[in-house]
Amino acid sequence: MPSQKALIRRPSPRLAEGLVTHIEREKVDVDLAVEQWEAYAEALRTHGWETFEVDPADDCPDSVFVEDAVVVFRNVALISRSGAESRRAETAGVEEAVARLGCSVNWIWDPGTLDGGDVLKVGDTVYVGRGGRTNAAGVQQLRAALEPLGARVVAVPVNKVLHLKSAVTALPDGTVIGHEPLVDTPSLFPRFLPVPEESGAHVVLLGGGKLLMAASAPKTAELLAGLGHDPVLVDISEFEKLEGCVTCLSVRLRELYV
Repeated sequence: MPSQKALIRRPSPRLAEGLVTHIEREKVDVDLAVEQWEAYAEALRTHGWETFEVDPADDCPDSVFVEDAVVVFRNVALISRSGAESRRAETAGVEEAVARLGCSVNWIWDPGTLDGGDVLKVGDTVYVGRGGRTNAAGVQQLRAALEPLGARVVAVPVNKVLHLKSAVTALPDGTVIGHEPLVDTPSLFPRFLPVPEESGAHVVLLGGGKLLMAASAPKTAELLAGLGHDPVLVDISEFEKLEGCVTCLSVRLRELYV
């Protein structure tokens, strides 16, 4: 059976020092962020996901955004090498966690850079954002690692947001959703559905038609509910101040056969 395992990582006490690139810095309430993170993790568990906590990285302010540290495709885990040099220390604990879960571990090597948040998997198609944190060499190494496993890797430009998955994610039927002003080239996706809010572009597929979404996107939740989906809303306001979203707070391992 397909797996429902999710890696999560407790927020660093230094969370408020996290990087921001496309938005103005706001004050982050770290205590509230921890409460929101615990509620996020509980939402995963409530909907059938087994959570695994990666060892904390208290000296890494952005380490809660665990998705950026690794790309998982079937049983292969590709350890990222962030375009933000200050984030590269985050990968050690994630590497240990995926190895313990039985993944075959590979790495992005210099001169390649790649953040996991730039990678969107839709079936066997793997879209990778080529932009601020992921360079051409990183795309080439991702392609070399995943295409032998049956993936089709498609590079897409990312200029208006931090990561590809800051702009788009996908519904269970493969339709890509995004807030159109922030999507560089919507026509690159075979099926694209515009949504009315920036944070509405981010969904985590929980299974059974349920979509984990940010509470800051009520209009999009209503739109998707009208299409037959079942939104599950969580408040992640403190992480949104750091360009975080529901996807980057976990790594979902859906095809881990061990």
